[in-house]
Formats: sequence, C-alpha cells, structure tokens
Amino acid sequence: MFLQNLEKYELILASKSPRRQQLLRDLGLNFSVQSMDIPEVFPENLGMTEVPVYLAELKAEAFRPQLKDNQLVITADTIVWLDGHVLNKPADYDEGFRMLSNLSGKKHQVITGVCLLSANKKVSFYALTDVWFKPLTDEEIHYYLVHYQPYDKAGAYGIQEWIGYVGINHIEGSFFNVMGLPIQSVYEHLKTF
Repeated sequence: MFLQNLEKYELILASKSPRRQQLLRDLGLNFSVQSMDIPEVFPENLGMTEVPVYLAELKAEAFRPQLKDNQLVITADTIVWLDGHVLNKPADYDEGFRMLSNLSGKKHQVITGVCLLSANKKVSFYALTDVWFKPLTDEEIHYYLVHYQPYDKAGAYGIQEWIGYVGINHIEGSFFNVMGLPIQSVYEHLKTF
C-alpha cells in the first residue's frame, strides 16, 4: 500500500475544484473537501513562482486555528503567467475573450503552488509547465467560451476541454499541473510528509 505514512492523518482538500478532487481520488486517497472563501490577493512585488505558493499558503493558514493534530490540509492555487502578468479567472465573457486572444499563438506558463499543512509541519512547493497555443480564430474562442464557460479557470481555459484539444499544440512539464494540481509532485511530497 502506497502512502501508508498518511494513515495517521485525516486528509482535507481545501478546494472546490472538481479536477483537483478527481486527481486526488484517482491517486487512491480518502479525503474530505472543505474550503473557505479566501480573497486571492497577493503583493504586487511577488514573482511568477511566488504568487501561487503565497496564495496556497494563505488558503492553508486559514485552517490553522481549527486544525487538529491528526489532520493534514492540502491547498493549491494555479495561475497563468503571460508576458510578466498574472491571468486569473475571467469575470465574464469579454474578459475571457481578451485572455484567450492574448494567449493565442503564444507560449505562456502555468504555475501551481501547493501547501501541505498539519498542526506541526508545513511543506510548500510549485510546479511550472510551459504551454504553447496555436493561433486561435475569434470563432474558436467564441465557441469555447459559449459552450464551456471557463470562468472558474485561470487564464480562461481548461487543457482537458475542447480548447485544449484543438488549441494547445505543445507543452513542456506536467499536464496535470495545467489541470490544476501537479499530482506527481503532490504524491512525492506526501510520501515523505
């Protein structure tokens, strides 16, 4: 049995993301889902890899006051980084259209920060994936936004959805990181937690 070291813990995934829940489930872990609405605000001076780690730690620290000795909380935050700027979740169709138009024909980075927090230990890390979009037509962007409504996704897209099938022609790094949780890295860190 893998991850026997976690048997002493009650695992909590602090995320409403169905993709993160599925990835952890597929890893064979039993966990409960609890999340708090924490504003995703970060200091302007943080760099590309610092932003998602900062936000993941912010989410984890919100659990610290009620964390029991036998609990381990897992938090994550994913950002899209393009030309020195963070692309968060789009507020509406227009913002989603702008984001996808900006990503069209370019390379960008997807970075997920993860924090594992128990009553007496904290481990934070990140994964980075380079993603290349082919040039997208306005019609392709419109179709995707109308049919998939990716307003809960950083950068206004899900790699595992239609736009990923037709628009992403190359990645370097973890596919699952782009989905929202670098499950290979999570597994390795959980093995030694």
